[in-house]
Amino acid sequence: MKKAVKGNFRYIEFKRRQVVLRTILFFGISLALFAAGYLTTGKKENLLTVVAILGCLPACKSMVNMIMFFRARGCSENARKKIAPLEGRLIGMYDMYFTSYQKNFDISHMVLEGKVVLGYTESEKCDLKACEEHLQAMLKQGGFKNMTVKISDNLQKYCEQLKNFNQMKQDNDPARDDEARVVLYEVSL
Repeated sequence: MKKAVKGNFRYIEFKRRQVVLRTILFFGISLALFAAGYLTTGKKENLLTVVAILGCLPACKSMVNMIMFFRARGCSENARKKIAPLEGRLIGMYDMYFTSYQKNFDISHMVLEGKVVLGYTESEKCDLKACEEHLQAMLKQGGFKNMTVKISDNLQKYCEQLKNFNQMKQDNDPARDDEARVVLYEVSL
């Protein structure tokens, strides 16, 4: 099976399929253990029942993960076709889904360079201001202070921002940009 890489287009779709299969497998193993114990002893009170119940813990954790991947939408093909040619020298990050204690943020595409992060969301439910504050806080915790985060829900406006951002001359450290991207990958689903 091919490995999905965070930040690639269709990452969420691939992980969604993967986590569904894993969840079914985990619950199937627990059910099989319970059935094996019941069939061999003729009663529910046996050691395999205990193992089956303990096997439900990773299965339930996997189910929570599955629910989160079903809530995430990712980037549409239409948006990708408009965004991809405008990336230029910038490294695009697709299908980013960030969670906080209060809200979740479904970001279709992001770029990061220097002290600027630009992002686009197709979700009408995404609170842009809260998302910007959350990402700034996460980057600050990761050691990146004074970062400017701008999230847009207008594809045309975002494409113009990308075009302008790509044309600007940046004096930045590519290694530092990669470290900031890693922080964003780590805090996303």
